[in-house]
Amino acid sequence: MDIAYSPCPNDTFVFDAWAHGRVPGAPPLDVTFADIDVTNGMAERGEGTVLKVSYAVLPWVLDEYALLPCGGALGRGCGPLVLTRDSADGAGGGTARPEGLAGRTVAVPSERSTAYLLFRLWAADRVPGGVGEVVVMPFHEIMPAVRDGAVDAGLVIHEARFTYRDYGLVKLADMGEHWEETTGLPIPLGAIVAKRSLGVETLRRLADAARASVRMAWDDPEASRPYVREHAQEMDPSVADRHIGLYVNEFTADLGPDGYAAVRGLLTRAAAEGLVPPIAPGALDFPATA
Repeated sequence: MDIAYSPCPNDTFVFDAWAHGRVPGAPPLDVTFADIDVTNGMAERGEGTVLKVSYAVLPWVLDEYALLPCGGALGRGCGPLVLTRDSADGAGGGTARPEGLAGRTVAVPSERSTAYLLFRLWAADRVPGGVGEVVVMPFHEIMPAVRDGAVDAGLVIHEARFTYRDYGLVKLADMGEHWEETTGLPIPLGAIVAKRSLGVETLRRLADAARASVRMAWDDPEASRPYVREHAQEMDPSVADRHIGLYVNEFTADLGPDGYAAVRGLLTRAAAEGLVPPIAPGALDFPATA
């Protein structure tokens, strides 16, 4: 079974047991590591059988892919951040307040990412007149670009929550805080989707395997450590552990009512703002019809 997910610690932690054949009865995996912008594009083109994608891309792919109820990333206190060079006293160009972003250049990891969708909803509330140019770049290039003045601000995800101060940057706003304050719901970030053409029974089998892999990782965290370290590149092990602790939680094992409400809430609100196409009734339900 081919699958594509990121080399980030939360994904390698979640899928370690399955990828290494330790989940009884689970189909063997042929893993491709790819940035979320790449997997979003794969889903839109119908490439790949099982993919980790942004929730924001679902309105474009739900005809062909079913949302699995586990394996993804939702949570509280884990939202994307908007970073600038400015200090609280406003030195460095005047972007230390949300209104200071009006007309400014902002780097984002993907225009199809959930981070960008949350940013657009936040900016509609907090940046009169809207931001200026939006520049898409790989997420690991965003903080250096802000630090070096190539862009005025950057929207960051993943472990950047823990490392942005190392670049001399400051947090302008937390997209997750804004989402939670305005909705009371957890923050939907990354989803696991699989081709509907696999059929209901196979989709259920995949969901069972993903859930079992998560629980096995929790039961024996040390077993996944070599896989996590292998693909985390130069990331400090303590940062990797914090990354896993933040993004792998009860919603990873099962979306549950609050998780589904968060996903529906995000996509419904975004559709009302004209940011994404509306989704059909029942399109998020699992098991989906083949």
